[in-house]
Amino acid sequence: MSIEQGEAIRISNPPESGEQPRSLGAGLTRERVVSILSPLALLLLWEGLVRTRVLDVRFFPAPSQVLGTLVSLNLSGELPQDVLISLSRIAAGFALGAGAGIALGLMMGVSRVIRAAVNPLVGTIYPIPKIAILPLVMLIFGLGEPSKYVIVAIGVFFLVLLNTAAGVMNIEKIYLDVGRNFGARRSDVLLTIALPGALPFIFTGLRLGWGTGLLLIVAAEFISARSGIGYLIWTSWQTFAVEEMYVGLITISALGLISFALFDVLERWLIPWKT
Repeated sequence: MSIEQGEAIRISNPPESGEQPRSLGAGLTRERVVSILSPLALLLLWEGLVRTRVLDVRFFPAPSQVLGTLVSLNLSGELPQDVLISLSRIAAGFALGAGAGIALGLMMGVSRVIRAAVNPLVGTIYPIPKIAILPLVMLIFGLGEPSKYVIVAIGVFFLVLLNTAAGVMNIEKIYLDVGRNFGARRSDVLLTIALPGALPFIFTGLRLGWGTGLLLIVAAEFISARSGIGYLIWTSWQTFAVEEMYVGLITISALGLISFALFDVLERWLIPWKT
């Protein structure tokens, strides 16, 4: 048999098709196991360092202590109530800010005049830390619920606005021109061309806005609230209840993780062509 014939036989008989998927599946399983075990290993290390007194329990309570406090706060109903109150405040502010940001962002994306009018205002106001204007918001809207809605809405608005406008401006111009040439009204262009085309960017803005909303509501509840996760963290600090403070921090982290996962599900449902 010649060398050329041998090479032809090897080429015509590739490896079994099941080998590559099997190795790929094993790699994914290994990654999942590592992603689960790594935080567990960190918690075990933390627990061991506290029990061996390497870490000061006054500042770093053992995970088992934090877990016990988490269970007790849940059983008493205090933590679920605070979570629901904070989520209701975030949801109200998020709806206001995101709705306004999407509407104005779509108009900015399709109109140069509106973009020229709004860009300088955004460039002036957006860099101001939203926490810095919280006292002004409370001065105008008072210490009640409206001030919390407004500060969250402000933080969400700019992130959604900028991402929406960027999404519309990234749509190929020919699609907008076709709509106009077929006599589509401005509202039709916005709703049937600009909005679907900008959805991936809009979801990026919504994720960023929701994360910012979590930060801002906690800060607002530090100052002017008698309930909510921020209030729980602040009162825990005042009374040096460190375990409860860690419970508040863990709760914020869990809310962020769950909400981002929900955004992923909603995005896959609304933008099937992206995946």
